[in-house]
Amino acid sequence: MSRFTVGDGDFLLDGRPVRLLSGALHYFRVHEAQWGHRLALLRAMGLNCVETYVPWNLHEPRPGDFRDVGAVGRFLDAAREAGLWAIVRPGPYICAEWENGGLPHWLTGEVGTRVRTRDERYVRPVDRWFHRLLPEIVPRQLGRGGPVVLVQVENEYGSYGSDPVYLRHLADLLTAEGITVPLVTSDGPEDHMLTGGSLPGVTATVNFGSHARMAFETLRRHRPEGPLMCMEFWCGWFDHWGGEHAVRDPEDAARALREILECGASVNVYMAHGGTSFAGWAGANRGGGAWHEGPLQPDVTSYDYDAPIDVYGRPTEKFRRFREVLAGYAAQPLPEPPPPPAVLGAPADVRLTAWAALDDVLEALGGPETVGPVPPTFEELDVDRGVVRYEVTVPGPRRPYPLTLRGLRDLAVVYVDGKRAGVLTEEDDRLAEPVAGHARVELWVESLGRVNYGPRTGEAKGVTGGILHERQYLHGVRARGLRLDAFDGGVGAVPFEALPAGGAPGLYRGTVTVRGAGDARLELPGWTRGFVWINGFGVGRHWSVGPQRSLYVPGPVLREGENEVWVLELQESGPGPSAPRLLPV
Repeated sequence: MSRFTVGDGDFLLDGRPVRLLSGALHYFRVHEAQWGHRLALLRAMGLNCVETYVPWNLHEPRPGDFRDVGAVGRFLDAAREAGLWAIVRPGPYICAEWENGGLPHWLTGEVGTRVRTRDERYVRPVDRWFHRLLPEIVPRQLGRGGPVVLVQVENEYGSYGSDPVYLRHLADLLTAEGITVPLVTSDGPEDHMLTGGSLPGVTATVNFGSHARMAFETLRRHRPEGPLMCMEFWCGWFDHWGGEHAVRDPEDAARALREILECGASVNVYMAHGGTSFAGWAGANRGGGAWHEGPLQPDVTSYDYDAPIDVYGRPTEKFRRFREVLAGYAAQPLPEPPPPPAVLGAPADVRLTAWAALDDVLEALGGPETVGPVPPTFEELDVDRGVVRYEVTVPGPRRPYPLTLRGLRDLAVVYVDGKRAGVLTEEDDRLAEPVAGHARVELWVESLGRVNYGPRTGEAKGVTGGILHERQYLHGVRARGLRLDAFDGGVGAVPFEALPAGGAPGLYRGTVTVRGAGDARLELPGWTRGFVWINGFGVGRHWSVGPQRSLYVPGPVLREGENEVWVLELQESGPGPSAPRLLPV
């Protein structure tokens, strides 16, 4: 069997220098039936390797509840069949604009700022997770006939912490579990990041989007020997709800790629194909410069990333420019791109047939209700993705006073005595109209995605500081959570009724008849904010603030004829939304 090792200046395959031309493609952001097509596109672009993260929270949503960890192995098998090597970045933290940076909510809720350190309360669950995960990777290493040539230790740790004992524990854990291919770290090309995130004896790589020569000069100050590699060449960027769609000029990106290769370095194009953060798994960032302490910036459902292969799996102009550059480094002519997947045969309107109020949906699918002196966080209610209903009473009689949600994360629709009184956010956390007592206050709070990067990674969600009436805390809070994965078992227990006259919040059920099943996009004109499922598959979050205006529906999700659609609408939609519509991509 072949051996992949690290030399003084190159990666080595059986002792011969080899360059990794890799592309990032996350198996969890692409429908499994489409892996083969997307991997073939990487080959056609001129790449010889694929890189993927592994999101811990997707595979262990509750402690000890492991779900489909085998998907990692199946993806690596697909990479081998496609003729690609593979780089695996198992974390445990991954960033990736993914919910909580891939860390489980139940863990960060318990350990707080001890996350990503040597603290035993954090390390013990990591050990258990790796013991479950690594059997999917170890037998698929290159020396055992598989595609895996590199495994990463943590991820951009120098941007967060400086605990070498923690990093060494992870490296030792990987080797103890059977990883024999070279280990690597990846960090920004800055001194403090490389000193905080690298380990003696472990190959260091750097992440950047331009100025390759400067980045590699910084790396060489820390590592005079060893291969040069850009583990994340940022050829595009991601989008935030309420922001602008990010684009990067294809010529500029190709020029930056060429500079990396002219330095004799290996590269991982991030992203080669971004895909979609299905089922509400998109994360969030915080603005505010280097401190990342500013306003929440939730990430959109699409992870298109302005990548060379777009969100629909189509080659772009950037793909063509990259292919031209990479062809100069290929040992043989590049294969032609595979035929595109089938697309929806014709537009089709969703016929909405029934509706259920949010209270009824919560009663049917929600978790247990709690009653306590203060509002519990999402973590305390075991809600990763979804909403929480808080209820509290304003005692009376008393005059009207301002009502404030202290420490609100992230967005609350507020009702007073059953009538909507406003929509509050972190930056606007006080109702415009004072509230008099006696009154019943109901808050529907939604997490817009946990922070995936920076010092506020793992922060709690919900009403984290209390409900204030004037300066007085309101106690005796009832709370109940609704997790998005509660819909995985279907909605048969929900008591549906006739459609409401206006655009009331709630769960809408309908059907769409498809003629010519294939890749499609779903438009929701007039709808405000919520989530969509088609045939039980979580398509993702929709939100009228943009910039994303439609949701990608993979062709394998649809079936010829009738398909079931659920739309969870969390906010009133004016006089009434139009029927959702499926369109060809």
